[in-house]
Amino acid sequence: MYNNLVFICGRMTISKGVDIMLGKYVRVRVTNPIHSVNRQYGFTYQLNYGIIEGKKRYNNVSCGAYVMGINHPVRTFDGRVIAVIKHADGSGPVYVVAPKSTRYIIYQIEDAVAFAEEGKEHKIECLYERSCGAVVYRFINDEVRYLLIKNRRSAHWGFPKGHVERGESNEQTAMREVLEETGIHIKILPGFASKSDYTIQGKIEKSVTIYLAKTNDVQTIIQREEIEDYMWLDYKRAMDNLRFINDRNILEDARKYLIDAGITNA
Repeated sequence: MYNNLVFICGRMTISKGVDIMLGKYVRVRVTNPIHSVNRQYGFTYQLNYGIIEGKKRYNNVSCGAYVMGINHPVRTFDGRVIAVIKHADGSGPVYVVAPKSTRYIIYQIEDAVAFAEEGKEHKIECLYERSCGAVVYRFINDEVRYLLIKNRRSAHWGFPKGHVERGESNEQTAMREVLEETGIHIKILPGFASKSDYTIQGKIEKSVTIYLAKTNDVQTIIQREEIEDYMWLDYKRAMDNLRFINDRNILEDARKYLIDAGITNA
């Protein structure tokens, strides 16, 4: 739902800047192969772990890196930095590197590094984000109205949406996010899904799927911690309030779908 999301101890917050290593191609010299034992802490490595060659921290300590997507021991690995793990105690950062053909999102990374990172206070910045949401409509005085929301961290109106969580389908994510942000239960209409891919701040690669959904709920209860305001608008006013061309195209396609389905002629 938001640009440059990070997760802290199960909660969401906004990072102040994208780590400069995200998206870079690096070589990892593996120091602790997968299935080896860390004798200091007593855990078994579930991933290859090593040092990014040529990368030093400000205090001249080498940067550690987990390797995802390789299930056998290797000596070196060339791949792309897909996440950075930053610890509250100031140690690290630790990077996550994966083959350039793979796309791992936040909960997959959390699961993969849990063998070593679980229980440590940390945040993760991820290169890839996958979100789902919905164009929500209902009838008010026999007229179709569309729901727009304004997030507290954005000056723009848009549709409710958010990150896919562990074990969810895209449709389940859309239903959960709409409910959490607006208190509204929705029914997704079959046959409509708009997917868009774009890059945030030149690094974060985001994929968003928007569905079309109906609600019979008449009360909107916004999530005050995340949502600043909401509006139920007719098509013209909704279009006037959407700044981004992609959102405008989605709403236009949703309206055409409703007209073709005989749900509205407006």
